[in-house]
Amino acid sequence: VQLQASGGGLVQAGGSLRLSCAASGRTFSTYVKGWFRQAPGKEREFVAAISKSGGITSYADYVKDRFTISRDNAKNTVYLQMNSLKPEDTAVYYCAAARTVWDNRVAREDKYDYWGQGTLVTVSS
Repeated sequence: VQLQASGGGLVQAGGSLRLSCAASGRTFSTYVKGWFRQAPGKEREFVAAISKSGGITSYADYVKDRFTISRDNAKNTVYLQMNSLKPEDTAVYYCAAARTVWDNRVAREDKYDYWGQGTLVTVSS
């Protein structure tokens, strides 16, 4: 599986962006998908995850009610809609895919087997 993230850019605080992560591979629909981010000088952190059917989602507290993760298995793509962006959301955003089933490790990096290259989101104040 190869993952290609896109959609990053520069936006003012309060604005919105939608990130996309396109995947190659026939088994995309069976993978749990996640988004992580890494701000300058900080460790990578969990943002959101979605089950293979899209019926279950999980969010980090700092993005809950502002970000929405979704997926379109027919298009092999997962999305991250980001609203009410804040300067502290500035980071490189990475998508990831896990072969194992949904469990209580979805917020952990070591659950994921495949990673995209990242897309930069910059939120100006």
